[in-house]
This record gives sequence, C-alpha cells and structure tokens, in this order.
Amino acid sequence: MSRKLENKVAVITGATSGMALATAKLFVAEGAYVYITGRRQEQLDAAVKEIGSNVTGVQGDAGNLEDLDRLFDIVKKEKGQIDVLYASAGVGHWNVGVDTITPDEYDRVFDVNVKGTIFTVQKALPLLTNGASVIMTGSIATVKGLPGMGVYSASKAALRSFARTWTLELQPRKIRVNVISPGSIDTATFDGVPQETRDVFIEKIPMGRFGSSEEIASTALFLASSDSSYITGVELFVDGGLAQV
Repeated sequence: MSRKLENKVAVITGATSGMALATAKLFVAEGAYVYITGRRQEQLDAAVKEIGSNVTGVQGDAGNLEDLDRLFDIVKKEKGQIDVLYASAGVGHWNVGVDTITPDEYDRVFDVNVKGTIFTVQKALPLLTNGASVIMTGSIATVKGLPGMGVYSASKAALRSFARTWTLELQPRKIRVNVISPGSIDTATFDGVPQETRDVFIEKIPMGRFGSSEEIASTALFLASSDSSYITGVELFVDGGLAQV
C-alpha cells in the first residue's frame, strides 16, 4: 500500500513535543522528509532522535523573523521545495483576564501565535509547491468564551480568519489552507493537573475523554494529503464534541 506523503517535504514548527511531534512522526512514517523547529536545542535534539530518520531539526523561535529566514534557507538549500507547511508553534496562558493583561503578555502571545504564523507562511511561499497544503493550529478557544484566556483566544481566532483570506489569495497556485482546532488533548499542558480538575474537563466533553496527540496527527495527515483534496478554508475541530454541542 502506498504511503500518503511519499517523497513529500514537510515543515512543522514547534514540533519538539505533544501534537506536533506526533504529527512529525506520522508524516515520516507516511513517506515525508520533515523539518521540525523548536526553541530549545536539547528538546529539539531529543525530538529528532525520537523521530529517528528523514528528519532535520532547526533551532529557532517562530516569532523571530531571522530564525524563520534561517529555517527556510536550510530547506531551500537541501530540498528546494515544501509540499506541506504546518505552522504549529504557539504559546498560551491561563488566568490572564482583561483586568490583568500587560503589554508584555500581549506581545508574547501575539508575536508567536499571530506574527509568527503570518511570516512563517509568507517566508515559505517561494518554496511552496503548487497544490501544497498549509495547516495552522487553532483552538476551540476561537468559538468558546474562556475567562482568563481572551488574548490567547483572539490570537487563535486571527488564524481562522487568515485561513479564509489566504485560501482566496493562494487559490491561483491551488494551495489549500486549513486550521486544526483541538479541544482538550492529553499533552504536557495537563501534566501535574490534579485528577479532580481533569475530571471537570472530561465531564464537559461529549466523548467522555481527552483526545490524544495521535488523533491530532491523523487529522493533520488527512489535511496534508490528497485525501482532503477538495477541502480548503476550513476550521476542523478535533475536540470530542466539546465546542459543538
């Protein structure tokens, strides 16, 4: 059986752990050569080792434009093209309300989640093949009011808006642009969270459990491959129904 990303080149930002790392593993298993980024060299090296083959780690911060230039320079020299771009790097926060948000916190979140994503896509454009797939990581926070998460929610809503605009702007090149919006996924975000707190989250999820990083990865594979050839401009929720009912 043929692999879904045979001979494709993929770039995944912020892929040293969790959902994006699981996606990188699956992309490689499905035939892709993958470039991953991360801010911390030690974590990046560990992720490359875990993926095992057909992967290059490039240290950098998605919110730093010079780091993005260096990333795409390396991809250009080594592969000359990108078939799948997964702009996954992001930061969040808890319990930062309208009464406590600071300019520094606003800048921290928007620099990575919004500015970083905009220029990740822009700087990749010369390398993106016609018919390429661009994927961004959103959140159920784009459609849910979550106290203390307003700036984060707004940053993710911006990505959903860009998907609509870029779908039309990149249509002449047949580049598809989609957003994956996870719900409660069992990643390091919930490490150390007491079981009773986890149970409060689970009670609100129609499917009665957290999602897994692998379930996000399989969704990303769907959007990256020809399986989703007639899908563009969408926000695809992977949330166990949490934001849907």
